[in-house]
Amino acid sequence: MRRLLLIGCALLCVSCATLDHLRAFVQPPRFVQDRPAQVTLGNISREHPLGAANLHVWLRVTNPNPFGFTLSTLSATLLLNGRRAATGRFPLGLPLGASQESVVPLDLTIDFRDVPGLVDVVRGAIRGEAVPYELDGTIGVDAGQFGQPTFGPMTLVRGNAGS
Repeated sequence: MRRLLLIGCALLCVSCATLDHLRAFVQPPRFVQDRPAQVTLGNISREHPLGAANLHVWLRVTNPNPFGFTLSTLSATLLLNGRRAATGRFPLGLPLGASQESVVPLDLTIDFRDVPGLVDVVRGAIRGEAVPYELDGTIGVDAGQFGQPTFGPMTLVRGNAGS
């Protein structure tokens, strides 16, 4: 009985090592900005008593793997002019075949009461100046037999948002 248990444990360890090896085989999706991002200023409202800005970013996501997977989640942090401005979590469920790409629009709302350090950024946006941004994120994929790896945190895209 003891010998059978040891053999079972050894097989389990080998299969776990193989699964970890297969997960390491999965490459993270690649993101590039598809078109210029847009910043719009929102009105003062009950939800945003000091006002808000919306950043609409279009990301072209590519599956670099020779097999398909589903882009399942994206947790993102928006930095404007190097300062943290907003976060968002996006359940996607976007299937991507081998080497396939698709455009994903992401909307982030920046509540001005949460970002007192961004006064200069807001002033520049009001004047129509480009605002440097960086979108960092953690990505989850469902790669079927290769597992459900998570990648990140990593920089997804950098760019300039114009009004």
